[in-house]
Amino acid sequence: MGTFTYLKTLIKDRNVASITPSSSFTVKKATRNIDFSRDIVIVEYGPGTGVFSEYLLKKMTAGSRLIMIELNKEFCDILHGIEDERVSVYNESAENIHEILENEGLAEVDYFLSGIPFSFLPEMVKDTILSRSASLLNPEGYFLAYQTSKHLKKPLKRHFKHVKTEFELRNLPPMCIYEANGKKQQV
Repeated sequence: MGTFTYLKTLIKDRNVASITPSSSFTVKKATRNIDFSRDIVIVEYGPGTGVFSEYLLKKMTAGSRLIMIELNKEFCDILHGIEDERVSVYNESAENIHEILENEGLAEVDYFLSGIPFSFLPEMVKDTILSRSASLLNPEGYFLAYQTSKHLKKPLKRHFKHVKTEFELRNLPPMCIYEANGKKQQV
């Protein structure tokens, strides 16, 4: 699915932040810290039409899992077309990650990959998603995100010890890539 699907959905859904799917440059840069050599659990927040998902599935081992959480119903319908036993698709909010993982019989996640437009979310919702994600992240894992600006750096620093940002200009619009790891102890 291409730019037309995104444009059509962007008009109808204010939670869709992009006019086109992510470029292969963005996909590769955002996922470069994922260790595909072993069985892993990846949760993808806001997978859209599955550009990252397709790439992940090509690289993942047969014993790995990909859990996609997408709020947009039309995008979810497209994702349900992915026929792969490693995939689960939820038409839910990322705030419900604990219940989703419980439903999947999982206690932790190796990697979170997020395309959710966090700048559109109320501060409390953003904080809830990041807090819950940090609490479920494997100590060696990463929270990876791609956004259109640097607005996510401060919220990530509230929940993770290490936050790194980098830009990928070969995308429309250019993307800020975030890598966060090392859960902070909540006081």
